[in-house]
Amino acid sequence: MRLLVTNDDGIDSVFLHKLAAALVAAGHEVFVAAPRHEQSWVGAAKSRNRPVLSAPADRGLGCPTWTVDGTPSDCVNIALDHLLPRSPNGGPTVDGVVSGINVGLNASLGFIMASGTVSAALEGALHGLPGIAFSQDVTVDAYDTLKANGGIPDADLLATLGISAAHAARLVPGLITATPPNSFIVQNVNFPLPCTPESRVCRTVPAHLKVPGLFTPKAEDGTHRLLFRAGDDVSPAGLLTDRAAVASGWISHTVLDYTALGIHP
Repeated sequence: MRLLVTNDDGIDSVFLHKLAAALVAAGHEVFVAAPRHEQSWVGAAKSRNRPVLSAPADRGLGCPTWTVDGTPSDCVNIALDHLLPRSPNGGPTVDGVVSGINVGLNASLGFIMASGTVSAALEGALHGLPGIAFSQDVTVDAYDTLKANGGIPDADLLATLGISAAHAARLVPGLITATPPNSFIVQNVNFPLPCTPESRVCRTVPAHLKVPGLFTPKAEDGTHRLLFRAGDDVSPAGLLTDRAAVASGWISHTVLDYTALGIHP
């Protein structure tokens, strides 16, 4: 398959590199277009009020690679319309858009809606293509260590990441085949920590998560700063949610069907 790969953690993310390498090793034709800098929690934002720079970038991924000085949605729009080869009728020539692997979960309504990773996959769906988002659970300590080490995972996280990337490469063909063209469906996959070769995939629904209190009180200079909170899970009993599956050591697979918005049961 021909795949556009992107993320929201930036072009230098090891998580992105592991995913691209696994897809290339599986025999797929891969194109990478990723943000020049981290763009976490920007959702589906577009860079409306400034020019956006794209440029070839050699990151040793074994495939054509570009940086885009914008959001994940910018990356997908610009890559599909201007960077990748075009078909004779002018349309994109890739089979799908694969986004990730994200540093941290993109599970629950409280985080899916804000995710640059999920929104990049949605941008593929808005072009009529299958969109797949992959995310990797990390502990707070592992995240802090990752940031302190300049984005380099410790040995345990790197081992899990390699396994998760292998799962992703295995899952991609089936997920793309299962997603009809022009369906406005995003396949959202979250890997547990640790992830093992035996970790099974479970179909889940997004957890119902309230996420209040994300900013500090006003400081003396009048500013507020973002705080990370896991949120408050108010999911109805009896649902196998994405967060519950990952907490049980399973790979969560949620189908995000955007055509179902506003439809009453």
